[in-house]
Amino acid sequence: MDCINQRGIAYGIGVGPGDPELMTLKAVRLIRENDIIVVPGKDPKDSVAYKIAEAVIPEISGKTLVSVSMPMVNDKEALTHSHREAAKQIESYLDDGKNVVYLTLGDVSIYCTFSYLQKILEEDGYAVELVSGIPSFCAAAARLNTPLVEGKEELHIVPGFYRRNETVSYDGTTVLMKSASHMSDVKEYLREKNTTVFAVENCGMENEKVYQTLDEIPDDAGYFSLIIAKNKY
Repeated sequence: MDCINQRGIAYGIGVGPGDPELMTLKAVRLIRENDIIVVPGKDPKDSVAYKIAEAVIPEISGKTLVSVSMPMVNDKEALTHSHREAAKQIESYLDDGKNVVYLTLGDVSIYCTFSYLQKILEEDGYAVELVSGIPSFCAAAARLNTPLVEGKEELHIVPGFYRRNETVSYDGTTVLMKSASHMSDVKEYLREKNTTVFAVENCGMENEKVYQTLDEIPDDAGYFSLIIAKNKY
């Protein structure tokens, strides 16, 4: 039991959607207090999440930066292997009694790569804590100066465009995330629906773009593009 008690804590920290000023005070404090910073990707310093944190905490560059491989593939066996390897990297620091901070865009509980690692770490008996960040769709709505939902309206968050027969048939507001790879299909579908459509590309970043109508959204919109579709009544 003593050995377990001396293990470090793994923190999954959301750094927000892009604007460094939207980082939470808790996220900033924990990054400053701990020396092991884990970032998905080949080079931590190339990560968008790292660059957001660095803008607020420049001393992060002097900490131990650890890159973990979290590939975006459909091969379940490959994913399981990469997740296990990433967890082992983190566990090696936790076993030495060091806390580990894993940086991720937006909020750590919404379609986040750390969720896979959290399951493994907890199954292996390690302590994990999640630190919420501002989700991209909340930041996008604020940037558009429009409420996501009002009164008894429903809010639906859709990852991609996988069930098009159901998507945007929901009542209230639907947020389409990760739809850039088939944007032309998304636009064609939305055109057939009685919806008001907004979008923000690279919300909070230097190359941010705001689209107030469906026709303004380019077919080649970037990966960090988010659509807000409001049903008309």
